[in-house]
Amino acid sequence: MTDPLVQLDTWAGALLARLQPAERRKLAQTIARDLRRSQQRRIARQQAPDGTPYPPRKPQTASIRGRRGAIRRKQGAMFVKLRTARWLKANATAERAEVGFIGRVARLARVHQYGLNDRAKRGGKEVRYARRPLMGFMEEDRTRLRDYLLDYLRNA
Repeated sequence: MTDPLVQLDTWAGALLARLQPAERRKLAQTIARDLRRSQQRRIARQQAPDGTPYPPRKPQTASIRGRRGAIRRKQGAMFVKLRTARWLKANATAERAEVGFIGRVARLARVHQYGLNDRAKRGGKEVRYARRPLMGFMEEDRTRLRDYLLDYLRNA
């Protein structure tokens, strides 16, 4: 069985090639923004692209009080800052639409995406992180993408 995105590219490639580069870029930009929003919502729900929940964090051994006078936040949702538009970028050209992490957080995202080893803090011991896929397509993303392409081509 082939990848659904390859099937979509084969099906829509010839139709999209007839559009002007500026129109393709505008379409790709809209698709990239929509995909970024979809990824942000899914990460906020703490779900992998296949719909399974992320493995929970390991319990923290530090006390509830961090610095003097400040009560640290209890274990909440993971990746709150990581899913913001500052780090999760949507880029588009006439040839492609991309959604991904930039900068130093890209390494952190890669560690969680594939469940790699990393150090929790500088000079600390190496830890194996649970696999928590941050990026990926859900079935509803594929359906929405196909429907959006059909609507755009129908109106073009």
